[in-house]
Amino acid sequence: MSDVTGSPDYRDVGLRFPDGFLIGSATASYQIEGAYDEDGRGASIWDTFSHTPGKVWNGDTGDVADDHYHRWEADLDLMQRLGLESYRFSIAWPRIQPTGRGPALEAGLAFYSRLVDGLLARGITPIATLYHWDLPQALEDEGGWTVRSTALAFADYARLVGEALGDRVAVWTTLNEPWCSAYLGYGSGAHAPGRTSPEAALRAVHHLNLAHGLAIEALREVVTNDPQYSVTLNLHVLRAEEGSGESGADAVRQIDAIANRAFTGPLLHGAYPADLFADTASITDWGFVQEGDLARIRQPLHVLGVNYYSTTLVRRWDGSSPRSMNDGHKDVGGSPWPGADDVEFLPQAGPYTEMGWNIDPSGLEELLMALHEEFPAQPLMITENGAAFADEVVLDDGTPRVHDPLRVDYLRRHFTAAHRALERGVDLRGYQVWSLLDNFEWGYGYSKRFGIVRVDYDTQERIPKDSSLWLARLITTRSIPSTEGL
Repeated sequence: MSDVTGSPDYRDVGLRFPDGFLIGSATASYQIEGAYDEDGRGASIWDTFSHTPGKVWNGDTGDVADDHYHRWEADLDLMQRLGLESYRFSIAWPRIQPTGRGPALEAGLAFYSRLVDGLLARGITPIATLYHWDLPQALEDEGGWTVRSTALAFADYARLVGEALGDRVAVWTTLNEPWCSAYLGYGSGAHAPGRTSPEAALRAVHHLNLAHGLAIEALREVVTNDPQYSVTLNLHVLRAEEGSGESGADAVRQIDAIANRAFTGPLLHGAYPADLFADTASITDWGFVQEGDLARIRQPLHVLGVNYYSTTLVRRWDGSSPRSMNDGHKDVGGSPWPGADDVEFLPQAGPYTEMGWNIDPSGLEELLMALHEEFPAQPLMITENGAAFADEVVLDDGTPRVHDPLRVDYLRRHFTAAHRALERGVDLRGYQVWSLLDNFEWGYGYSKRFGIVRVDYDTQERIPKDSSLWLARLITTRSIPSTEGL
């Protein structure tokens, strides 16, 4: 599909990234911070969910995680040693407002203020995400993202954080992957709060979109520097089964409406797609979309965050054979695809990561090109890309090391895909590798390791993996390095 020459398997070397292209790494608050009940922090939906038996593998919780709340300074030193140019982190809403309402906790604001100051002191650009899934439980008790009041509360929260950090943060990201928040949280039940209602999922879609628009309006009222505004989407790269014809193409269309255009439509076009309304008419009349909402949702974005891990293969289900649901998500009984009960998700060719996701860097290039073609004036940034593999600690001359050649290869191929998109005219501003640290991987607990730095959860020791050394070399040279000599 690419008209840029290079290795057909995306294993290029020496490709140079332009100056100003921000290369760094990313984390999320609940996955790394720990300190779940310290300094007044309230309970989030993930605290409740992870403490509910059977919801998370091995009964794992984020109570301690990577203990980043206490070890943040050493973690920033580690980022500096790796040469990271940027760090994408998220702010825990219940650490700022324990119940999602009311005045800000000074201790919470102070923690993130120290974090931002520490990043700036080390020459690392702060990219702050306001919401990476840790909704205050008190707001969920009032209806969570299914009710409009949560979007209004989110705007108040954004204003409080903006007042405190709005002179120093370079990039504000409102939401991380609202698809997951809405569909996995309220539709499939695989994520907190664990609801399984198609109607609730669609209500959550709209109120998350609205929260984004209201938050940017609030930030603009209070920030004093000149930041960039963003939102991060996990857009699905959809492909129809070969030979499935018009029915396969229509399956792609329907899932594209649910997975992608339910967000890009209002955020970037100012309207929901008509076919989404038609496909879900038996579930809801979308009466929760009020006059003026779409204008507030469509805020100019300096950069659109793009998270990419794998591709998705679909076809129409015949209604009689066993339905294939290889959509990459835990099956706990509900569906993250409201109105699409006659679509099935097919297994794809390997290789695979430990998550069971197929590895296909061409999908990243395809996604970036598709966004560029639909929104040619919209700058993009890869805000998450990475892979979980079964890492092993070995001793090299008595020093603990993690040789992770599969992750290095994964990153090399996906950086190559990003570079090819740049060469084809995409306005791509940066690449944040997921994740800096091994961490709490949501419903999978501590069983999946995405980090370029290993964390020993018993001792909290950090061990930079070969992938982190490879990334440091890329940043230093600004070009894709070989994998030799790590």
